[in-house]
Amino acid sequence: MIGNIHQRVTCSSVNSLAFFSHSAYVATFEPRDVSHALSDPNWVNAMHEELENFERNHVWDLVEPPPNCRPIGENGMVVRNKVRLVAQGFCQKEGIDYEETFAPVARLEAIRILLAFVASKGFKLQQMDVQSAFLNGFIEEDLGFDSAKFTDQVYKLRKALYGLKQAPRAWYARLKSFLLKSGFVMGSVDKTLFLLSRGGDTLIMSREFEMSLMSELQFFLGLQIKQGPEGIFVHQAKYTRDILKKFEIGDSKPMMTPMSTNTALDADEDGEAVDQKEFRTMIGLLLYLTVTRPDIQFVAVKHIFRYLKFTRELGLWYSSGCSLSLRGFSDADHAGCRIDRKSTSGTCQFLGTSFVSWSSRKQASVSLCTTEAEYIAAASCCS
Repeated sequence: MIGNIHQRVTCSSVNSLAFFSHSAYVATFEPRDVSHALSDPNWVNAMHEELENFERNHVWDLVEPPPNCRPIGENGMVVRNKVRLVAQGFCQKEGIDYEETFAPVARLEAIRILLAFVASKGFKLQQMDVQSAFLNGFIEEDLGFDSAKFTDQVYKLRKALYGLKQAPRAWYARLKSFLLKSGFVMGSVDKTLFLLSRGGDTLIMSREFEMSLMSELQFFLGLQIKQGPEGIFVHQAKYTRDILKKFEIGDSKPMMTPMSTNTALDADEDGEAVDQKEFRTMIGLLLYLTVTRPDIQFVAVKHIFRYLKFTRELGLWYSSGCSLSLRGFSDADHAGCRIDRKSTSGTCQFLGTSFVSWSSRKQASVSLCTTEAEYIAAASCCS
């Protein structure tokens, strides 16, 4: 039944009662595996929809298995009310199944500069989605996987499949090639930025790829974006609430500052060992929160979480009608680290009145005087 890719895909509606009770799934249960999912017609429809994407993009051919080759596996992965057929990329061997895997991603500074530019000009940002994007990328290696339905044949991939190590790179190469042929110009610094000075970019994309979700930009890479006539407000309130809940900080006393000015961060040789996994998880989550919160560029973790409880609605405001002049500021202490006596640099950059980039990090070498520390900070501000 799943193999009949020509069967029509239908959508099921969710009644208002289910919606207001936060029922996020079209189906009434989350299946344990594929055979369990086959017992519900809604999951079967989702499987048909995924297979239709494969057919439309000509992802594979059914061929005889080549000699001395071991097919990679595939796995059905459930993503809410969607179904994804993914390759078991962890079975791939470098130099045989793949070569290069690097694919550039948009720099957060570039995203903030774009938001500041759009706000200054009074534009509106729209977003759209390429359906099953990875299935559009071409691969050079001979890859495939077997299936229980065809014991003497394998599916040879013509295009990339979710889970392959080279899938992101293949999709970027396909998109880059198409945009350049269509008249776009690639950014000289950020290779994920493409510019077109004439209209019709949406129509161009829809001619080449299956597009969906054309709407005003409101949520992007975990950033909540609110666009209005006065400007653009960017924040991560939902992300903040999630991490506070994850580490059970909800009952702690809120703090009004990210760090006490009198605190000295010394190594405690005789202190109780902390949970390294939990501590590093906290640091990783906080690092992404600094995308819109330059005020928490410190590492006194528990204090910061209590500060976030007090200020979780804060974010960045990009005003409309402001200038686009670029300004940078820097500062440094001298021998502030009590362990190795290295100094700390602080830098920030504004596009007009919009805060677009910042950093607070320890310098790589020991400065012999305050002037040297300030010079190092100024150099990092301009680099």
